[in-house]
Amino acid sequence: MPIIEIENLTHTYMKGTPMEHVALKGAGMFVEEGECIAIIGHTGSGKSTLIQHFNGLIRPESGRVIIDGEDLSKKRVDLKSLRRKVGLVFQNPEDQIFEKLIGDDISYGPFKLGLPLKEVRERVKWAMETVGLDFKEMKDRQTFALSGGQKRKVALAGILALKPKILVLDEPTAGLDPRSRNDLLDKIKFLNKEEKLTVVFVSHNMEEVAYLADRIYVMAGGKDVLTGTPKEIFTDKDKLERYQIGTPETVQALYRLTDLGFDVNTAAFTISEASEEILKVLSGNKGVQHG
Repeated sequence: MPIIEIENLTHTYMKGTPMEHVALKGAGMFVEEGECIAIIGHTGSGKSTLIQHFNGLIRPESGRVIIDGEDLSKKRVDLKSLRRKVGLVFQNPEDQIFEKLIGDDISYGPFKLGLPLKEVRERVKWAMETVGLDFKEMKDRQTFALSGGQKRKVALAGILALKPKILVLDEPTAGLDPRSRNDLLDKIKFLNKEEKLTVVFVSHNMEEVAYLADRIYVMAGGKDVLTGTPKEIFTDKDKLERYQIGTPETVQALYRLTDLGFDVNTAAFTISEASEEILKVLSGNKGVQHG
């Protein structure tokens, strides 16, 4: 059984008012345990509304949301238990950081679970070091003085300290400088591949989608319109154009070379693979002759 299963999900904001807006119109998806899934699509396609169903922030209006075998359409859902399983990190870390000191903020959730002090400390230390925050140096530092990248790490550590089974991220690297972005992406990949944490993330950045995702869901008009691996999505030029899907810069460069008449493999979307294709063109080993 998939760890996340969504069937024909609908949601309407401000229903019955002049401001009524249908955000989801029969969306569906499934996520296997241990997968890393990217959800992409234009603003207003329903991505953020969809992921807020995963931990019960929004309850199903119609359709089914099943998380780790639990049907969230049932009235007596244990939301506390659910939110220990599903950790949701919002796009703006300020929405999740409310304590003055880093250590206090990250330990808040474990203390609420009623864990003994020793275990809370162990969890906080593990979570901080997992996201790249030195425990001794940073635990007593004030949260208001942190950079944007550090605040994202603190918000992520606060969720990880709860030891969730599923990590859900909304635009995890938005607004970060390249170094902070790459560092955070490496941490997410480590959590997924080494810690075996199931990861679902929303992103507009196709480079990070190509780097992290095992599979991609493309959303448009409140429903899923396309799904596949990064290679399947990014090499289907017709569907890229039909759904106006952005592509990693590597893919853009390779398609530009094919338009110029060079025989390159457009499925080579990782930086190392694309570099090899471009080097072959530059060396003249894989070009076409122009008359």
